[in-house]
Order: sequence, then C-alpha cells, then structure tokens
Amino acid sequence: MPFIRLTKIEKRRVFSLLACLLLAIAAWLFMALNNKYIYTAKTVLVFKNTPTKRAFYPLQSDTIDLQVEGTGWQLLFARLRISPPSVSVSLSQLNTKDFIVFSDQLFNINRQLESTQKVISVKPDTLYFDFTKRIVKKVPVKLIDRLDFVKQFGISSEIILNPKFVKVAGPVEELAKINSWPTDTLKLDKIQGSTTVRVGLQHSIHKNVSIYPSSVEVKLPVDEFTEKTIEVPLKLINNRNYNSIKLYPKKIKVTFLVALSNYDQVDDSFISATVDADEWQNLKHGQFTVKITQFPDYCKLVSIMPSKIDFIVEK
Repeated sequence: MPFIRLTKIEKRRVFSLLACLLLAIAAWLFMALNNKYIYTAKTVLVFKNTPTKRAFYPLQSDTIDLQVEGTGWQLLFARLRISPPSVSVSLSQLNTKDFIVFSDQLFNINRQLESTQKVISVKPDTLYFDFTKRIVKKVPVKLIDRLDFVKQFGISSEIILNPKFVKVAGPVEELAKINSWPTDTLKLDKIQGSTTVRVGLQHSIHKNVSIYPSSVEVKLPVDEFTEKTIEVPLKLINNRNYNSIKLYPKKIKVTFLVALSNYDQVDDSFISATVDADEWQNLKHGQFTVKITQFPDYCKLVSIMPSKIDFIVEK
C-alpha cells in the first residue's frame, strides 16, 4: 500500500488545519459548557417547625424533585449532586392550612445548598397533609435483647433503663394501640461483667407518630453464679374442710443458681413452696405435687427434691 508523502509546507498546512479545528471545538465546548441548563435532582425532605397541636401525615412521598439551574461545567464534573442530600422545609404554614407550597420557600431551600446551583422549582410544588387531633402519651420502654454470657455468668438484678418511659405523640386512634415502645435488639456476646450501653428505640412505622427520646441507656448488672441449696417448709392450700393432713416430708430441698453478691442474702424467706389439697379431694391423687409459688427473680431454679410428697389424712 503506497504512503502519501507530504512536503514540509504541506505538513505545516495539515498541522495548522488540525490545530484550528481543535481550537474551534474547544471554543465551542467552552461556550456550550458556560450556558445555563435545567437539571432534575432528587432529594429527601426534613420537616422542621412542626405544629405542636396537630398530628400530621404526609399524603405524598418524602422524596421530591428539585429543578436545578446550573452550568454545563457542573454537569460535566458531576457537581449536580445536591449537598447536603436533604433539605429542611418549614411546616409553619400548617398552623393555618392543610398544605404547604414550596414556591414560597425557594429562598430558604437555596440557602441550604453548598453550591452555586439555583433551585428554580420543586415537583410537586404543593404537599398535602392529613390531620387529626394530636396528643402525647407516656409509655414504658420494652427492652429487646439477645444476650450471651460466659459460662456461670448472668443477670444478677433488675436491668435499669434510663429513661424507663418515653413520650409518644400522634393521633388518638394510633396511640390507643400503643402500650409500650420496643428498643432495637441489643446484641452482646460473651458477657462476664456489668456494662452500660446505649440502644436506640425502634422507628415508628407511622409517619404521624413520633417518639422522644430516640434512645435509652441500659445498665446490665452481671455477676458470676453458683449453686445453693436450702430447705423450704411446705404450705398446704385449699384444705377447705380443715382435714388433719400430715405431709411427709414437711420440708423440701430447693437447689438454685444465685449471684455471688447475693449468696448470703437469699434464704428460705425468699422462697415459698405449696401443695394443693384439691389433688386428693377432687383429683384423687395419692401424692401431692410440689409447686414453687414464690422465687427470687434473678435466681435460676435447678431442682426440687422431692418434687412429689406423701401425705396421711387423719380422720
């Protein structure tokens, strides 16, 4: 294939032509990128100045489209991203209306953007809300946990939540269904000592129900446990005819796990064991079944000896 051979003058002419072409393209590109264009950017709404006496429920999504005016350079260098990724919108208009208009708040929206872009409109321009009477209710916090302890360790006393109660605000019909508020699941592994952690509360599934505060402090008292056995006297119940019933034995041995810090404190006064005379009178059983009716909350029952006892009815 033959090559085209150019003289030095022809080569200079070709290079000059290419240079002019590149300069023309660069000039056109520069002018085009300096022009203003309208872009669409999605962002999330954050409501502020919410009505204090009205519970509101947005009838649209909390994501809106911002119509943003910017240069081609911003598009080329991917500066169209809105920063911050959310915008705050005042709901003060809801004190007198059932809707808000974004065109009335464009100035405040533009002040929040960390760029030279300008928001010229919002779609949708109007947000509508459903309103009901707003009340505040105080409910206890319910701890949801998944705790794993090192062998021989466990909860030694009451778990302390701070605060124990939270305030729930929303419509009357929704709050009537709420009797407690759960936390996020507290997950801890290989626990072998007391600890204090902060855990968040579960988010409301209803947009018109709010919770305060959004987290609680959880104090977990943890101690090493050991076995202890004590003798507990039996109590006879439901002896309505006042029969003379003698129990054999009169006491039982209760074995349980107790925290070392509480070992000396727990005695037979903390435990109650009963047998029911109805087992003989109504059910015709030949033995009574022992039932533990009172037991320390943070001890762990291991065994009852014996679990069934003999008896004699004297006539």
